[in-house]
Amino acid sequence: MIWFKPYTLEQLRSLRNANMTAHLGFDFVEVGPDFLKGRLPVDHRTTQPFGILHGGASCVLSESLGSIAAWMTIDPDKFRAVGIEINANHIRAVTEGTVIGECKPIHVGKRTQVWQTDITEEATGKRVAISRLTVAVIDHGTLSTQKETIRLS
Repeated sequence: MIWFKPYTLEQLRSLRNANMTAHLGFDFVEVGPDFLKGRLPVDHRTTQPFGILHGGASCVLSESLGSIAAWMTIDPDKFRAVGIEINANHIRAVTEGTVIGECKPIHVGKRTQVWQTDITEEATGKRVAISRLTVAVIDHGTLSTQKETIRLS
């Protein structure tokens, strides 16, 4: 297990209160020894004007899973995990149902981490998108709320 401590789905679900993931209907579905899975509905909250899953919703799924997974690997009393770069390749359109994101680490370092999320259509298992998130691990006091700056050293 790569996690700092064992986390339950209930603990992770408590992190969704009144933020973007709650608004989009995101839910955690599985915590494995080295992966995290989440579900996102394809509905009026997550589609673009032409009725297909919005690329930004795919990025929200990826960043939510990757940021939480990164946080799960560190001591939360000493450090924070903040996304610093995300990319996504949108492979297949989805118009209804649910997508599943499975997030796994590519690199878990002391100051940076890279997490890859494979997004598939739940009903068919077909790949919808693949995304990679780079996360900075910073000291708890480093994130300045007044200036909104991040110091990485």
